[in-house]
Amino acid sequence: MNLLKKATMFGLMAGFGVSALADNPISTYHYLADPGAAADDDYFYIITDSDDPAPANSDGYKIYALYAFRSRDMQNWTDYGIIYDARKVSGINDIWASGIAVHNGTFYIVFPDGGGGGIGYIKAPAIEGPWTNAVGQGKDKLVGGRGIIGCDGVSWCFDPGIFIDDDGTTYVTWGGGESNSRPNTDNFDIVKLNDAKDAPVGNGSHVKVNNLPTRKMLEASYIHKHKGTYYFSYSTGWQQGAPTIDYGISSNVMGPYTWKGTILGDPSMNGRSINGNNNHHGIAEFKGHSYVVYHDRRIAKGHNGLEIIPADDGKAKPNEGYHRSVSVDEMFYNADGTIKQVVCTNEGPAQIENFDPYDWYPALTSSKQKGIRSRSNFVQGKAADHVLLPLSSKEAWLRVSGVDFGAGATGFTVEAASAADGNKIEIRSGSATGTLAGTCTLKNTGNKSIFAENKCDVEGLSGVVKQLFLVFKGSQDSTMAVKAWGFEGSGTTPPEPQKPFSGKAWEIPGKIEMEDFDIPGSGRGSEIKSYSENDSEDHGIENGGKSYREGTGVDIYKKATGYVVGYNQSGEWLEYTVNVKEAGDYTMFASVATDNSTASFTLSIDDKSIAEVPVAGDSWDDFVKVKANVTLPAGEHVLRFTITGDWFDIDYMTFAAGKNAKDPDDEPIALRKGLQLGASSVATFDVFDLTGKKITSFTARHIHEAKKLWRDNAMSKSVQGVCIIRNRHNGMTTKVRTTR
Repeated sequence: MNLLKKATMFGLMAGFGVSALADNPISTYHYLADPGAAADDDYFYIITDSDDPAPANSDGYKIYALYAFRSRDMQNWTDYGIIYDARKVSGINDIWASGIAVHNGTFYIVFPDGGGGGIGYIKAPAIEGPWTNAVGQGKDKLVGGRGIIGCDGVSWCFDPGIFIDDDGTTYVTWGGGESNSRPNTDNFDIVKLNDAKDAPVGNGSHVKVNNLPTRKMLEASYIHKHKGTYYFSYSTGWQQGAPTIDYGISSNVMGPYTWKGTILGDPSMNGRSINGNNNHHGIAEFKGHSYVVYHDRRIAKGHNGLEIIPADDGKAKPNEGYHRSVSVDEMFYNADGTIKQVVCTNEGPAQIENFDPYDWYPALTSSKQKGIRSRSNFVQGKAADHVLLPLSSKEAWLRVSGVDFGAGATGFTVEAASAADGNKIEIRSGSATGTLAGTCTLKNTGNKSIFAENKCDVEGLSGVVKQLFLVFKGSQDSTMAVKAWGFEGSGTTPPEPQKPFSGKAWEIPGKIEMEDFDIPGSGRGSEIKSYSENDSEDHGIENGGKSYREGTGVDIYKKATGYVVGYNQSGEWLEYTVNVKEAGDYTMFASVATDNSTASFTLSIDDKSIAEVPVAGDSWDDFVKVKANVTLPAGEHVLRFTITGDWFDIDYMTFAAGKNAKDPDDEPIALRKGLQLGASSVATFDVFDLTGKKITSFTARHIHEAKKLWRDNAMSKSVQGVCIIRNRHNGMTTKVRTTR
């Protein structure tokens, strides 16, 4: 081993000391339960549901939403808050224990609707969403209820799991209790999905587990794979004491499996699973390690010196049976492939790499917390929005572990809201009262929903800092909200701003194709964003499942004439980098189609409004022009197109120099007396020769009339041979032969 490698390993080991504070569970500021796990090359992911709404004396569950976490190092976790909320998604009820998988950059979740009413299926481009329905064939469920297939005799039909094999084949499992037709030794099902991952191949098949002991099979079905062997794990029944997580193995994902033992016993560390309650888990391999996530009751009873989080009604020490928390520990295999029973620990797994402070992190990124709460602002069709709410006047902090500052940090930036003067964040090392590296005083933004960037200098942060604390101070409780933070210094990667789609700014005067909006940047700040889409489902996907701007969710349709942007909804926007030749007045023309009289959009340049444009029409088949006079500054700027009235399609915008200028892109000739451009009953047609050269444009009511008008016009006699006439909106074409 060379000296550089030895020094690097020593630095890593120096950064990973055992903490005096417990690292399990992953969150100490809300009650979480029923975890599922997945991993890719970059992150380990956990989804949970929540016991948060339950009062202190609860004797049941109120579970409405899914939460998400991720980590690079298994010590520091980013909490994205609510990623899917049954209370705000129509057609579903409560959401209980769910399963997650990630494959080729797409995330998939299966969830039980209403605790037993069937299995929903959603997907997203990132763990934080936005999540959309992944069920095909026009259904809203995969299994049960209004699903594609039934529950196959399984009582209740819940606690689904999802497994994607190495070849991309997807399997969904479920259980849910015994029925007359499905006893507790045979109450799990598995179904294979088709290549599009949106419909089952056949009906569910029984999952057989041979050599079962007397413990029953009940819920929490889960499949994972290790060195070519499939492992089917599940929670045993609660009728015979605290349930365990048992498992079987097989060489075939569909089974049958052979029972081998227990993965996880009663997670009794500081918060025992009480008799008659439940157990739940998720398993994933990550960076050469295997981990199991599970829920316990340790926070409801108090945990290693940290505060006891009150129940929903504010009372301390709530009923631990219905106020669970989520923890994670490493899982190990024996030489024969069987699993060693997991030991539940306070410390959790070892940190496997140092934390990089020179990035931009959601505020709730930490290895431990105290004196904080959080707020999720879930909006269907948008990525999760989760905000840190420090208590301020009490001891309130976040801790980050094993932070590698390299040659040294110079500054700290935090995006925060403050409803009072004097709120601040202290950056300290070692402990919440340790060495002070810097203090950021927060701007008073008037309330906890208006955010501003705050910057401050820091010093004394270099090399690996074992424990870094962000300590929240204020004279009034709960008067600040924090959205994101990051450090600057020797390792800082500057944010990359958005850039033109073609690499070159659109020239004005000139045409802008609406589908070619800017490419988003990376890093922090509003300047990296180039579009906002309310609904992440791409309604413009072409054959083969691909779209023109894959992954954006912007609804772009392929027509013979090119692409148009459709399904436009109020609040969505697209941005374009433009280069204005000269400052002055211009006329904007937009090619639009709708049958909605209340559609509209606005234009702004560098966030300054320049036009409000109403859109009206009688047909989605015929594009017409709308126009507005605008005043533009010279040079390179960002033009934003914002929808203010729902439902219209837009093809392109053209800017012509001068107020009330003629549209240089569309000056159709009048081939029939009295036919005017813009009449709701007509469409624009282009005429091309066989080399693709445009000859002229004109308007007609339909393509048959367009052929007749072209043949009857004198201009056609000057063109020898075949011409092509094309409807500019719907792409319909026809060939017309003319002779001199």
